[in-house]
Amino acid sequence: MTVYQATTSEIGGLFPLLAANGIPAVGARIGYDTLSGSAFYAHPVDWVLRGLTTNPNLVVFGEPGRGKSSTVVAFLLRMMLFGTKTLISGDVKGEYSPLLRALGISPIALGRGLSTRLNALDLGPIATRWDSWSAQRQRDELDALLARWVKLLVALAEAQGYAPTVTDEAVLAQVLRRLLGTTDGARRLRPVTIPDVQRELADPDEQLWRETRFADRRQFLDTLRPITDALANLITGPLSGLFDEPTNFHLDWQAPIQSMDLSRLRGRGDQAVAVALTCLGSWSSMITDLQDDGEIRIVVRDEVWRQMRLGSKAVQAVDSDLRLSRAEQKIQILVGHKPSDFLSVGSAGSQEVAIAKDLLALCSTRILFGQSTRVADELAGDFALSTKESEVTTGWCMERTGRALWKLENSPGYKVQTVLSRVEQHAFDTNAHLRGNGGEMR
Repeated sequence: MTVYQATTSEIGGLFPLLAANGIPAVGARIGYDTLSGSAFYAHPVDWVLRGLTTNPNLVVFGEPGRGKSSTVVAFLLRMMLFGTKTLISGDVKGEYSPLLRALGISPIALGRGLSTRLNALDLGPIATRWDSWSAQRQRDELDALLARWVKLLVALAEAQGYAPTVTDEAVLAQVLRRLLGTTDGARRLRPVTIPDVQRELADPDEQLWRETRFADRRQFLDTLRPITDALANLITGPLSGLFDEPTNFHLDWQAPIQSMDLSRLRGRGDQAVAVALTCLGSWSSMITDLQDDGEIRIVVRDEVWRQMRLGSKAVQAVDSDLRLSRAEQKIQILVGHKPSDFLSVGSAGSQEVAIAKDLLALCSTRILFGQSTRVADELAGDFALSTKESEVTTGWCMERTGRALWKLENSPGYKVQTVLSRVEQHAFDTNAHLRGNGGEMR
């Protein structure tokens, strides 16, 4: 191989057609662009500010073993240098836990045989900040909190096969207000759990059924019976005890990264994992909404399609979070194997599938790792890939771990090779459990 050496003042004359890749050198240094040879940096918020993309969200697709998780973890770690914090909103396979442990942080694990409990209706930092807010701020935060909780309870009822009505939603909002103490002038918000809500619905007092405009107690019970039973199934079903008891751990929100490890939950079935992701999605959204102005937070949603299979409300919840990410200074990262994962959330032509298709458009940055020809055809159709770009995902990306086509909006894609240090290779090795003690990722 011939090697040329020259000063920067001379190189332009020797190779006048060489050009940088057009991506500013700001943010996490991922690796290098193989077409230009220059370093490749990623900072989705900066890309929005420069007009390269319209939103800061990322979607990552690729076959297992192609380097998706390693690239995402490397991005999270390197963005910490800029003060960016991360929340893993449900680590289904436990792939992010090694990074937390390497940073001296203990991930919160939920599942079989563990004592950890997370109240799906936990107030989080709202409880401690409530007294410091003005009356108007309290009203605004309360409205947002109730809307999120009602949406969560409705989605969980849908997971049990019941489609809640607007009447159900109105009653849930009133019950939550009563339980929080806002209807009786309490100065502090009272803690609420799903069993509390279920008990109010199952045994309403006269004031509740009159406030919610029912003729009598019997009409209230008959009308609300389906959603009451749906919530009861959550309390006694496969997730009993995990999300219906008071939170029993403290989460350090000043830490650079936090994670909810659900890998021990997979034995309870796909629906249990989906319900857990839904609870965590609602809870984490409330927490990250209270971040300080100017603070950027990354939210990773791995295998989010599992959550969206619960029904239209679960799909709408994810859709809402993605649409608000720009205003709320969040970088949402969706990780999956292929686009059809998202389209499996409902029957063809359904509202769920229509919204799921739109989710891909709400992620301006698409990171596409190696795929089979069949899946590459899906990617080409969904992301308007050129023939050359499609061939990159089935050819070049398949030749080495960590290779991906980075596609920003409708701009030509960049062929990027992720580069990991030796320490990172060891820490991010998702195949370590397959080879026993110790090999490094190749």
